Amino acid sequence: MCLKTVFTRHLLDLRLVFSTMPTIRNAELLSIGTELLLGEIVDTNSAWLATQLAERSVDVFWSQRVGDNLERIVHAITQALERSDMLVVCGGLGPTDDDMTREAIASVLDESLIVNPTLEHELRERFSRFARHMPEQNLKQAWLIPSAEALANPLGTAPGWLVRTNRAGRERFIIALPGPPRELKRMWQQEVLPRLTLPESTFYVRQYKTQEIGESGVAEALQDLTKARNPTVATYARRDGVHIRVAAKAESEAEARDLAAPAERAVEERLKPHIWGTDEDELAPLVIEMLKVKGKSLASFEAASGGRLSKTLSDVPNANSVYRGGVVAWSTGTMQALGVPSAEQMRPGNATREMTIAMAKAACHLFGSELGIATNIPGHGAVSQQGDDQALIALEICEESVVKELSLPHADQPWRRERLTYAALFLLWRQLQ
Repeated sequence: MCLKTVFTRHLLDLRLVFSTMPTIRNAELLSIGTELLLGEIVDTNSAWLATQLAERSVDVFWSQRVGDNLERIVHAITQALERSDMLVVCGGLGPTDDDMTREAIASVLDESLIVNPTLEHELRERFSRFARHMPEQNLKQAWLIPSAEALANPLGTAPGWLVRTNRAGRERFIIALPGPPRELKRMWQQEVLPRLTLPESTFYVRQYKTQEIGESGVAEALQDLTKARNPTVATYARRDGVHIRVAAKAESEAEARDLAAPAERAVEERLKPHIWGTDEDELAPLVIEMLKVKGKSLASFEAASGGRLSKTLSDVPNANSVYRGGVVAWSTGTMQALGVPSAEQMRPGNATREMTIAMAKAACHLFGSELGIATNIPGHGAVSQQGDDQALIALEICEESVVKELSLPHADQPWRRERLTYAALFLLWRQLQ
């Protein structure tokens, strides 16, 4: 019997076995590539896959990155098979010598790599469709081991692998995916998920988003909740404030929601003044939508935020229906030309506050809007006794002025501008309520 016939029958036998795959309850992620360790590429694949697994009630207890070194990749795979039901490997399936994922899996399982005739034919056909010569080095992308099933990759030249093995009497699985995110996501969703048996339980998650309270303040307010196991309550510092995640796992979505409900009510009650949104909400789109509902228009005048506020607002689709535009200016001469009095013309002791209000009013006048918002820095960068940078936000709304003073810790300028932008958006959001 020829090698091709034996190999084909073996794959058919494997597919019958895969139909009785046990439930996978925990998984581990392994990203391959020296470029990840050097910071040349950010590992977004692991984050995306972790979310995919969490949504399907699969626990991820381990995640790591390893460079293009066969010995270290072998060690990482060996460890993963000892402690996790499934290992998902990202990258290292290319045709070059530093793509070692196939070699490492074969080494761990003590199996031989064989050129699969079907994969070789598909690979050569793919190159011929584009009138390109296939380098013989690409033939390694047609390799397969007896315990692996090939996963189709119509978006690239590297098929994935689904490997089934055994460790200490327990079945283990290895999923090998290509590194390019476009290929990885398609393969995971269309080739991997249909083959897996995942928990029937439901993982329910609700995110709360807050402003004007730090992570330590949130943690203190929720300290009794963060100690629970199911539901869980966790806090995260994000660019638009502090997020609180409430998560619960149960046999059905209804049960998971009921389990999470008491924690959700507690979060809402304790942090009500600070919560501005949930889940996929973003501040700028919320502000734009509220302006549309109320039939109001907005303009901005920025010094401290350096145009970041204007960009964030104008990036919202169809924002121009309510956001009339913005000005970025620092110099006294430019501000005066735009209708903002100089500090010398203000009352002593209140110069920056009055100037910021004047900037908000000037924005309304320049663009013909009902609302104007401005950001400013006292004395072009005054520092408080605590060593924090001082900043002001003024909002002109319904012919009334609202001023917010901020103390921003010393940090790089982009971070301070981002922080100030979201503080301004939160002030807008709260005043439009």
